Amino acid sequence: MGNLQVALLTILMFFLLVSLHEWGHYYFARRAGILVREFAIGFGPKLFSVKKGETRYTLRLLPIGGFVRMAGEDPEIVEVQPGQTVALRVKDDKVTRIYLDRLDERSDVMRGEVKSLDLEKGLFVALDIDGDIERYSVHPQAQIIAKGRETQIAPIDRQFGHKTVGQRALSIFAGPVMNFVLAFVLFALYLVMQGVPLENSSKVFISKVVADAPAEQSGIEKGDWVKSINGEPIGGDLNAMVEKISASAGKPLQIVVDRDGVELPIKVTPDSETGKIGIYPIGEMRAPGAIETLRFSGETMVEMTKRIFEGFQMLIRDFDLNKVGGPVKTTQVTVEIAQQGVAQLTLWAGILSLYLGIFNLLPIPALDGSRLLFLGLEAVRGKPVDPNRESMVHLVGFAMLMLLMIVVTYNDIVGLVRN
Repeated sequence: MGNLQVALLTILMFFLLVSLHEWGHYYFARRAGILVREFAIGFGPKLFSVKKGETRYTLRLLPIGGFVRMAGEDPEIVEVQPGQTVALRVKDDKVTRIYLDRLDERSDVMRGEVKSLDLEKGLFVALDIDGDIERYSVHPQAQIIAKGRETQIAPIDRQFGHKTVGQRALSIFAGPVMNFVLAFVLFALYLVMQGVPLENSSKVFISKVVADAPAEQSGIEKGDWVKSINGEPIGGDLNAMVEKISASAGKPLQIVVDRDGVELPIKVTPDSETGKIGIYPIGEMRAPGAIETLRFSGETMVEMTKRIFEGFQMLIRDFDLNKVGGPVKTTQVTVEIAQQGVAQLTLWAGILSLYLGIFNLLPIPALDGSRLLFLGLEAVRGKPVDPNRESMVHLVGFAMLMLLMIVVTYNDIVGLVRN
């Protein structure tokens, strides 16, 4: 696989993992009637931005995650205060635009001083125009324009915090769920691409050749059909083949392979210590059935989940910051796996998707698990936790995660330079 293809597949994989996770948040927030202000892939400065409907879709500089910004989750930046001079654009007896600056440049607008307003419940603004108080109804999708930037108002029934606990929990939980669904699909796709061993196979093939190993140096290639070793037919007996190679550690073997219908004699010497030549042999493969595929995906989900939690336990018991990998390390491993083929990359993407879903459900501040924990406390107490305190917890948690990300990324880069 060429370097360009590997790079594109790696980028596509990360984009798929993050965008599907955020789409889960976005979709169920929209279903609950929440105003989604931004759907972002990445963090930091914007590289690309386009607004469609009520939502702005952005691609940001740092490819280390993403977010969905919902109305009411964070304090709104733009506010209109009584006593402020504004300009209103009215259409069909509804205010559709509220201008906060450059008022003299506006045409077909009502200018005046705000006497009172309610942009959440009553949806009105009362304006003092040359001594006369005029009251205007505000459209629920009205825009506030300041410094050339448009911000849609968020009526109370469109804000995240005023939805039911169940609706909010679903919009948060949906992100990790999408990662679990994607992992299941990718595991199934991997099995379909790889196939399953054929019972009573009569042939042995080379599925992979290790770089710089004796097999590669002697000319053995992926896809070769191994017909005989030292003149003895192999048939479909994988164990016999492995035993013959291991028994000849340090001694040359004569292996005959069939490559595209042509028999090729190849001389190879197994490693004197390991007795290996650096190949992965497999029998003949067949397409899996639907039940087999579903069972494989389910069993792989369970097995990989166990391994992920075992990894968490080892990390806690024997924490070493130098052993923690960040985005750079993950990208490096992904590139190495992508070079092995699309099937291996598909399996790896499934593992990463499963990991991303599980990690996000951990009760760590700023992650989905922490937000679900606060919603659980609200359900038990019958009232929400102080929003300011909750925001502070998430803010501190996010800052700590970003600091950890910087440290592990530095370690990753130093490791690459040393290697």
